[in-house]
Amino acid sequence: MTQPITITSIASISSLGINTEDIWANYQHSNHLLKEVTFDGKNTWVSSLSESEKSEINALRNSNSRYSNLDDSVLYGIFSARRAVVNAGWAENDNFGINIGSSRGATGLFEKYHKEYLQKGTTAVLTSPTTTLGNISSWIAHDLKTKGPNISHSITCSSALHAILNGVAWIRSGMTKKFLVGGSEAPLTSFTIAQMRALKIYAKEDKSDYPCRALDLSKAQNSMVLGEGAGVACLEYGILKRSLAIIEGIGFATEPLEHNISLSTDARCLQDSMLMALEKLNPKEVDVIVMHAPGTIKGDNAEFTAIQQIFGNSTPALTTNKWKVGHTFGASGILSLELAVLMLQHQQFIGVPFMKFNPPQKINRVLINAVGFGGNAVSILLKNTQN
Repeated sequence: MTQPITITSIASISSLGINTEDIWANYQHSNHLLKEVTFDGKNTWVSSLSESEKSEINALRNSNSRYSNLDDSVLYGIFSARRAVVNAGWAENDNFGINIGSSRGATGLFEKYHKEYLQKGTTAVLTSPTTTLGNISSWIAHDLKTKGPNISHSITCSSALHAILNGVAWIRSGMTKKFLVGGSEAPLTSFTIAQMRALKIYAKEDKSDYPCRALDLSKAQNSMVLGEGAGVACLEYGILKRSLAIIEGIGFATEPLEHNISLSTDARCLQDSMLMALEKLNPKEVDVIVMHAPGTIKGDNAEFTAIQQIFGNSTPALTTNKWKVGHTFGASGILSLELAVLMLQHQQFIGVPFMKFNPPQKINRVLINAVGFGGNAVSILLKNTQN
């Protein structure tokens, strides 16, 4: 029998924290981790790193002269990757692959250099090498001294889960037994916020208890809030003592575009990706779905409709973490995966506080969804290692 591929470690940095204990503790309370800051003179809800987390990143930046010119998205990735590899017990110079996705890449540096170009008509020497998309994976490979392949990609908001697809494919091919996968995003910049406002999907300036109403299907206005962070998981062949969860199924799909950001009302791409991930498994065997649910009216409703189409009357318990940590674009899928792993480990369902839910008595399988601009979807089915 073919051995499964398992997650042997996962590490992240976001408003939730940087270690598993703090992250799980933050999931235990019903408060969101969003705050109001000013962008272009407007109060704006965001989910940003804490001051202590920023200090950790600054320490990393100052630890190596070559790191001083790197974008935050790269440093978030390096920081998370170091911790993931240590937790997995991988040795320096191990032959493992790396695939870290990002929707926007080096957003902060790109905007900085472009502004300088408009003002001066020239640009800095390191503009191109520090803003290229391959920056994240290549610098992580440099930092970890791995001899395996390193890949970068951008597939909008499903980038991190696409990295998992790639890692699984490489391991299944027999070309490697270990792969480091994930996503990193540092999108809290004026231009990026302005782009989301132009789409009319960003949360308004209000004093609601929950500015991001992700999964609330009765909301009257869009409520997406951007967050920053990164997450990295270690994938390995076989079930090991340190395995946290089994990757039981993977699914992916794309639907024809009717508009640049279109998603059909029943999210056909998500239906297809969920069906592929389930394969021959009875949908009733899934206990929880961690939804993409970005907090937009159309996006949340389309995904819910897709789930109903697949699961019918046996719809699992539904949840999302974007009401708490915001939408971290290309990193969002790995943070959702981390939540799924934690629920499997602790056998505790983490719901959305302003929604009614019926928690499952036991959590054996969790399905994670991600979908992005362009109608591309990924679904990952995780199974408890104890069953």
